[in-house]
Amino acid sequence: MDELKYLSGLVAKGRMSRRDFLGRSAAFGVSIVAAGSLLSTAVRAEGPVRGGTIKIGMQGGASTDSLDPGLANNQVAAMINHLWGETLVWLAPDGSPIPVLAEEWSASSDAKTWTFKIRKGVQFHDGKTLTPEDVVATIERHSDESAKSGALGILKGIETVKADGETVVFTLKEANADMPFLMIDYHLVIQPNGGKDNPEAAIGTGPYKLADREAGVRYNATRFEGYWASETVGFAEQVEVVVINDATARIAALQSGQVHMINRIEPKTVALLKTMPRVTIRNVSGRGFYPFNMFCDTAPFNNKDLRLALKYAMDRETMIARILHGYGSVGNDAPINKAYPLYEEIEQRTYDPDKAAFHFKKSGHGSGIVLRTSDVAFPGAVDAAVLYQESARKAGIDIEVKREPGDGYWSNVWNVQPFATSYWGGRPTQDQMYSTGYISSADWNDTRFKNETFDKLVVAARAELDEAKRRAMYRDMSEMMRDEGGLIAPMFNDFIDGVGESIQGWVDNPAGELMNGDAPLRCWLSA
Repeated sequence: MDELKYLSGLVAKGRMSRRDFLGRSAAFGVSIVAAGSLLSTAVRAEGPVRGGTIKIGMQGGASTDSLDPGLANNQVAAMINHLWGETLVWLAPDGSPIPVLAEEWSASSDAKTWTFKIRKGVQFHDGKTLTPEDVVATIERHSDESAKSGALGILKGIETVKADGETVVFTLKEANADMPFLMIDYHLVIQPNGGKDNPEAAIGTGPYKLADREAGVRYNATRFEGYWASETVGFAEQVEVVVINDATARIAALQSGQVHMINRIEPKTVALLKTMPRVTIRNVSGRGFYPFNMFCDTAPFNNKDLRLALKYAMDRETMIARILHGYGSVGNDAPINKAYPLYEEIEQRTYDPDKAAFHFKKSGHGSGIVLRTSDVAFPGAVDAAVLYQESARKAGIDIEVKREPGDGYWSNVWNVQPFATSYWGGRPTQDQMYSTGYISSADWNDTRFKNETFDKLVVAARAELDEAKRRAMYRDMSEMMRDEGGLIAPMFNDFIDGVGESIQGWVDNPAGELMNGDAPLRCWLSA
């Protein structure tokens, strides 16, 4: 065991790969679990190493990406904003809300008034000091429909927000037990004067300052010396994010050492990558899912029978096997799975060509169903679209798969075209997921599902403090979306990232890929 402790120290220093260490441990008869625990202890004991440049190769960026946090609609944009900006609250790996720019929070007994104490002594990159007024202005801007913020939907329940000394007080229209989770939303980066002066200035309180930017190509950020929590976050001197939308090129960049970590590894390549030296696969299941979106208010998808036909025409089990290669779980045409704390199971929809054919005939639709997709929608999206085309054909439904360019997909196709593949990373709570993407008034309602009964249920569940009643309400919502909505959700994906051997401090986070965006902030390069 002493020899293994010595070897684990070499891994912590970056002088031995994790794979080699696990191999040596097995030779000593030590289980993978025990070896992993020993290795984690060694890495923590070694402690963070400061300096160097962490390089990340990411899929998802486009030349149309904005630095306005409210307009972030892909993982690259969200990552960049997370480097230079912070929210009031963030999500811990165990799913609990943790303080960031808010030191603490409390609620009135009816959960309609929430008070957030704002952290003192926090500096913006331009030298100004964070104030409660900046927080108020941020919430005001994202609540303004003209700002087109992705957080607009979850903020509609706020009646008033005001600064009161060192605190910010939110008065809600209805009770909301999940209020702290709303402040986790990655669009709600706190900016000077809320970003009202220049939302794309990239001035925030984060551990890094944005130095260079070429949208859709490359970003470079340097350590902010005035960062308030520099002892625990931001160990690298610089962070460089390179947009590599091609999956093969992304893997090659990791293998060659050009980058230290990559996101969205295609499941079909995992087995091969596990045999490669100096590369570690990190996968974790969570709330992310790969949807096929139909606009419920646009012909021909405004026909409920056509929507049902297309849902029954989806072979979910085959999709899991051939697209996710087992790195995921089956979906049920609702955006919620067992990763959510108030999840209740509903009857699982299965592939049924006969039912699909029945509803298709009942819909009266002839031909002309076009499904748009792209490699950037999700790993294997084009293959998934073709597989779906095949399963639908067995029900007598002809789908034309139209492959779109990756650059501009999130601005020109997603939430624009009436039938397209997409990607959601999920949200911390059911209420936030529904409020962001599925209530009638949500800007990001990418299925145009508009149902008054559903909207009322969302509001009622938000205010319900009895957990059993709340669970039942969420179950009803899932059934309603499954049977009436425009969402086809065949699969929930694992987040699969690739990490080079020099990266230390990694902690799996089921909230999102690359440690829910925390990897470049909380990891470090071995000495």
